[in-house]
Amino acid sequence: MTTTVERPQSVATNGAGPPSTGGAAVPVPTPPKARRRWGLFAAMAAVVCLGALGNVWLHQATTNSTQVVAARSTIERGTVISRDQLITVQIGSDPALKPVKAGQLESLVGKRAAVDVAAGSLLTGESTTDQVIPGQGHSLVGVGVTPAMMPGAKLVAGDRIRIVATPGQQGVTDAAAKPVSVAAVVVSTATGADTTGQGAQTIITVDVPSADAPQLASMASTGKVAIVLDSRDR
Repeated sequence: MTTTVERPQSVATNGAGPPSTGGAAVPVPTPPKARRRWGLFAAMAAVVCLGALGNVWLHQATTNSTQVVAARSTIERGTVISRDQLITVQIGSDPALKPVKAGQLESLVGKRAAVDVAAGSLLTGESTTDQVIPGQGHSLVGVGVTPAMMPGAKLVAGDRIRIVATPGQQGVTDAAAKPVSVAAVVVSTATGADTTGQGAQTIITVDVPSADAPQLASMASTGKVAIVLDSRDR
């Protein structure tokens, strides 16, 4: 005869697994849901969009730019343009601008500036001229003038001046005599040597009618002339 003994259910304590709860189901905890960082996603999308727009802008800027001629240094009106006064720069295309293209730079060398061109300014077709100086019926005369006989303002090419004879010796002049003067247009200026002890002379090259050239040359030879600067209105 076999006897069956039914053991009562008990809680396991051997540490091999979770405590027994009899026949009841053990609830499983739900894992936390990951939070979607919408702000971070939006920022990343904005960065991507900006990068794409930047590439488009850079491509257009590169495609629409062109090489043109600019002045490396100030070019005074009437002066002969040299190669070292010119540079090429890159600008965006603009129908309102008509600068000289970089490929035409060498064609500007040797021409005269028709207007004053500031350093960094673009050169256009109107910036230079092929006009020969002196023109027909005109002559160039050099006049040396001491600093005391020059106007305080610096002379530039194109200035209209009067060259006045000051023949008095030892500072004595005839106040009753009408001063002799010759009207001229400044072509260029240069600093000469100090031959009188009164400071370095300024050598002014002027354009005058050929009929006035002999008289002006005679006046200049005495070294006793003064310069009067007239209106600069063009």
